[in-house]
Amino acid sequence: MKPKVWSEVQLHPEALARIQAVADVIITRERDELPGAEAAVIGGSTVDDAFLDQAGPTLKMVIRHGIGYNAVDVPACTARGVLACNTPDGPTESTAEHTVTLLLSVAKRILEADAVLRHNQPYTRAGLTGVEVRDKVLGVVGFGRIGRRVTDICALGLRMRVLVYDPFLNANATLPDGAAVVESLDTLLAEADFVTVHAPLSPETHHLISDRAFGVMKRGAYLINASRGPVVDEAALIRALQSGHLAGAGLDVFDPEPPHPDNPLLQMPNVIATPHVASNTDKGNWRMSQGVADQVIQLLAGERPTFVIDAAAWPGRMGT
Repeated sequence: MKPKVWSEVQLHPEALARIQAVADVIITRERDELPGAEAAVIGGSTVDDAFLDQAGPTLKMVIRHGIGYNAVDVPACTARGVLACNTPDGPTESTAEHTVTLLLSVAKRILEADAVLRHNQPYTRAGLTGVEVRDKVLGVVGFGRIGRRVTDICALGLRMRVLVYDPFLNANATLPDGAAVVESLDTLLAEADFVTVHAPLSPETHHLISDRAFGVMKRGAYLINASRGPVVDEAALIRALQSGHLAGAGLDVFDPEPPHPDNPLLQMPNVIATPHVASNTDKGNWRMSQGVADQVIQLLAGERPTFVIDAAAWPGRMGT
């Protein structure tokens, strides 16, 4: 009898076929199908004690179809010998491209220009004047996979001057021409014309970008966030935009999600808003699903999955 894998994510057919060769895969959001599974593939669900209790003692792995795992109680998983994993390589390129798209869209006032044509509105060229980003300063907050790729695109492709802040960044990290590391977040905020956030959500990064941070930023700067909504204090962002201190924002994430329809951010013409879809591309979904398949197959073969979030969980239930 094949082991059971429960997935609330519709996996890419190629990856699904790979898992089905070694396991019975149940694709459903119904938790009643969860008991008896050896691996659970998570999309947006919260993995807590209640989830783990329902899954029962057979569960060996919870794997996030994506990079963020703030909704997974990793210590609770480790305490039960359950491996918590993710697919950090999968969303990198798609999310980086989306970030740059948001940046250029607010800089070029794409939403406003599109609206005047669609609705036959009067306009002036002065009223739709955009910003040329070459030689502008981009501040990259967080230099993980996505932050690195955004830095490459903007420094090498757009010829922006890029400043990077990451408290965990190795002093000898390799940067492209046109990029430099700064020692403090305030230094980055004070110099940047555009700030893009690529920090994971944790107690330390919750509301990292707040009223104080917006006060440090240049008047007329732009904020881009394709990481996690609560990294930015949304009420503070609204105030900074309404006051005119910020010129605009490009957002793929909100707090909460989805944002309420009367959220002021959705009414502002200088805000580009997308519904947390940065990684949702053909290749992005393929890579994430393949990352899931790789690690589920490793687990069922008794091998250590590639991206175990908490190394202390290995060896866990595998007993090796």
